[in-house]
Amino acid sequence: MGEVKVQEGWEGRASRPTLRSRTIRRFRRNASGIIGLALLILLVAMAVLSPVISGDPLAQDILNKLQSPSSQHFLGTDQLGRDVWARVVHGAAISLRIGFLVVLLSVVIGVIVGLTAGSLGRVWDNVLMRITDIFFAFPSLILAMAIAAALGRDLNNTILAVAAVTWPVYARLVRAQALALREREFVEAARALGTSTPRILWRHILPNTWTPVLVQASFDVGGAILTAAGLSFIGFGAQPPTPEWGAMVSETRDYIREAPWAASAPAIGIMLTVLAFNLLGDALRDVLDPRGRD
Repeated sequence: MGEVKVQEGWEGRASRPTLRSRTIRRFRRNASGIIGLALLILLVAMAVLSPVISGDPLAQDILNKLQSPSSQHFLGTDQLGRDVWARVVHGAAISLRIGFLVVLLSVVIGVIVGLTAGSLGRVWDNVLMRITDIFFAFPSLILAMAIAAALGRDLNNTILAVAAVTWPVYARLVRAQALALREREFVEAARALGTSTPRILWRHILPNTWTPVLVQASFDVGGAILTAAGLSFIGFGAQPPTPEWGAMVSETRDYIREAPWAASAPAIGIMLTVLAFNLLGDALRDVLDPRGRD
């Protein structure tokens, strides 16, 4: 019996690197995933190096307002003479921060609610899922606007508002996984051995929900950035002079004809960021699908 246990442990350790190497190999063959990852790395590098590769995004030079792109101002200047390149680069850091924090908060809340509802069932399931249904009953942007208006027009409040309309997706997703997993043999065996419910949730059910959660999160980062930019555009998100991409487009929309670069640069930044996460999400969905493994 002792030899069997040792052999099973050795095989388990050997299979994990093999599965990991297969997953990496499949990802390398996915062109959209490589493009999405390359765009994401570029955006993260730009955000991290923003103090080095650009100047002060708030510095004004009224005498040089609405200047076209030049060697001095790579993307021109806006209506206050601020360097558009500096604002776009610093805006990348703000937008990525919004996207990642929104998804982090949404995943934490959604996983807790979904695990509780799907594993405990009955009363907990009915109460928590009805609360989730209430959030689903409202259009996400309208609800986010209402929450942002109630909390106050601030960047941190924007993050909370967007997270408040995103977490129900993860609650539904994790609940469905928990309902399917709680009747599986390994969970029944753990329960028969007297394992406590919190330990079953933590050791047996939660690890098996991460694949769909990871795929959904990769899509939602881009969606969160887009929603936050929309809130900033209509005045419920980041406030001037914060170099947030949605706020930048809103500030410069009146000058779109005479200085199209001022509004198009942050708009292109939003588009490329959302595209990067969508491509990466598509690739992760294909790569992590167990039916498609080699």
